[in-house]
Amino acid sequence: MRTDNDQWDITISVGQTALFVAASRALEARKPHPLAVDHYAEVFCRAAGGDWVAAVEGTDPEHPLQTEFGVDFVNFQGARTKYFDDYFRRVADAGVRQIVLLAAGLDSRAYRLPWADGTVVYELDVPKVLEFKREVLRRHGATPTAERREVPVDLRDDWPAALRANGFDASQPSAWIAEGLLIYLPADAQELLFAGIDALSAPGSFVAIEESAPMPMDVFEVKRAEALASGDPNSFFALVFNEQCAPGEQWFSARGWTASTTTLNECLHEVGRPAPAPDSEAAQMTGSISLMWARKG
Repeated sequence: MRTDNDQWDITISVGQTALFVAASRALEARKPHPLAVDHYAEVFCRAAGGDWVAAVEGTDPEHPLQTEFGVDFVNFQGARTKYFDDYFRRVADAGVRQIVLLAAGLDSRAYRLPWADGTVVYELDVPKVLEFKREVLRRHGATPTAERREVPVDLRDDWPAALRANGFDASQPSAWIAEGLLIYLPADAQELLFAGIDALSAPGSFVAIEESAPMPMDVFEVKRAEALASGDPNSFFALVFNEQCAPGEQWFSARGWTASTTTLNECLHEVGRPAPAPDSEAAQMTGSISLMWARKG
C-alpha cells in the first residue's frame, strides 16, 4: 500500500511504472508505421536489465506486454505519446520557451524533440529516478536538444519553490505536462498540483494532462485486495489512488484557461488504432482515460 512518505527508485513502486511505459514505447517504435519513435526507451530498458530486456525483445511470452492487454497498452502509449508530442510542437510554435515535465520519469523529450533555441526543459521527479536517467543517457552519449535542468523533488513537497530555485521565471509563458501522473496522487494532491501550475503560469501558458475517471469504489477495492493478496507490491492497483479532484477541463476553464479534451478511445480512432474490445482486460482502462490541453488567457 502507498503511504504519505513512501519512496522509490526506477525498479520499485511508482518508479517501475516508468519502465513499463518505456518498454511500451520501445515496442511501438519497432512497428512498421509507429505513431511515435522514442529510441531512448529501449536504452532505458536495457540499462535496467532483467525482465525489461525480455520485454523489449519479446522473448518472454508471459510478459504482460506480450498478451492481448499488452497489444492494447502499446497502442495506448503510441497514441498518448503522439498526442503530447504534437502538443509540444504547438507550444513551441507559439513561442513558449519554458517546458515543465512533472514527474518526468523516463520522458526523453528533452533529447528527441526539435526544440527552438533558448528553450529550457525542467524535469521534476524524485532524485533516484532522475539519477538513473541521467547516468543512462550519459553512458549512451546522448545530447539534449534544449537546455535541460533537473529539479529533484517529490511532488508532494514544495515543488514550486524548487522549480523557481532552478531558474523558472513565472513572468514568462510556460508549457506543462502531467502525463501518467494524476492516478498516483490522491485528490487533494491533484488539487495542489493544478493550483501550483495555475499560480506559476503567465498569460499565454499551456498545460496538458492525462486523467482517469475513478472506477466504482466497490470494484476498485476488490481489485486492490486482489493485488495485495498477490504479494506483488508493484501491482498497479496497489499503487494508484481511485480519486479525482475535478475533470481537468472543468478545473482550468473555471480559472481562465481555454481547454480541449479528447477521450483516449477518440484519440485511438483519430490515429488509426483500434480501441480495445468492450469485453477485454484493457477496455475499462482506456475507456476511463482522457487527454486534455489548455491555454491560459
